[in-house]
Amino acid sequence: MSKPKKTSIQENEGVSISEITNPEAIERFKSRRNKTIDVDDLISSLLNKNISALSRAITIVESEHPKHTAQASAITKACLPKANKSIRIGITGVPGVGKSTFIEAFGHHLSRQGKRIAVLAIDPSSSITKGSILGDKTRMEDLVKNKNVFIRPSASGNSLGGVARKTRESIVLCEAAGFDVVIIETVGVGQSETTVHSMVDFFLLLKLPGAGDELQGIKRGIIEMADAIAINKADGDNLKKAKVAQTDFKNALHLYPNNKSEWQPQVSLCSALNKVGIDAIWQQVLDYVQITSANHYFNEKRHEQNKYWLIQTIESQLKADFFNKPEIKAALKEQLQLLDLNKTTPFAAAEYLLKLKH
Repeated sequence: MSKPKKTSIQENEGVSISEITNPEAIERFKSRRNKTIDVDDLISSLLNKNISALSRAITIVESEHPKHTAQASAITKACLPKANKSIRIGITGVPGVGKSTFIEAFGHHLSRQGKRIAVLAIDPSSSITKGSILGDKTRMEDLVKNKNVFIRPSASGNSLGGVARKTRESIVLCEAAGFDVVIIETVGVGQSETTVHSMVDFFLLLKLPGAGDELQGIKRGIIEMADAIAINKADGDNLKKAKVAQTDFKNALHLYPNNKSEWQPQVSLCSALNKVGIDAIWQQVLDYVQITSANHYFNEKRHEQNKYWLIQTIESQLKADFFNKPEIKAALKEQLQLLDLNKTTPFAAAEYLLKLKH
């Protein structure tokens, strides 16, 4: 009679929890998790440039748990008087263009000039599993060690343009914590970049040399939003193709009408890997701020952005309130089943659900 084959579970029988885990560590984790947050202490620490407090505050602001709503509001309100003193830069480009490498080189350049930099890196989220890579800290392994730099990856979820829902509030918190430059890195996978543009002062588009999209394949809207275009990886065999792309973009930009900002978008070459051309791009940002501050466009743009986000916040809250109603949840499930059975239409179902909100 053959010996019964053991399963992997049976093989591991007898291994006690204490051998693979630390009970004391588990208790400490539970204690920290259940600890009541002292919002006043958290705000005070954040305003004193405590990075741990900033991270904790952003976590609360990003949280969708109802118990954090009032805390998030109190934190944001307390930070507002200390905000609006940074330069906000949006950076976008297709995957593989070298956004993380560029931000790492750019961040080190600014740090050497005594600047404190916050990087809010928006990671792609799966619409199915809601999972997110959150790998920017891995890709920026040198920059994350810089004491003048704070990197915060956030899952984009289903937000328009891949921008995390609470990025706007996170900017305010970073500014209150004393950061001079706030960089927003977008997903850059073809989603609308309008949301990022609506929360930054300077919008930088990174392009690849010889990608074949210099004129026709790119979205006109992104070009119109860009305050500067940088052809990255302009080194070695790519240098000649990068120069051709630079000329094409310069010619294309001259076809667009003059901006209200009175700023002429620049096209430059850079190699983030070799740290070449980074200083010139930072100078473009400084020139932009100087010109737009002098003609008052800088502040006007921020005022318009505030109005935009007022409307967006109202719409978001109304949507959340609607779908969180128990009667709506039940009725929505019912209407979805009727749709599957072809017993209603999307428009009739929507009309029915909207009448229930009263």
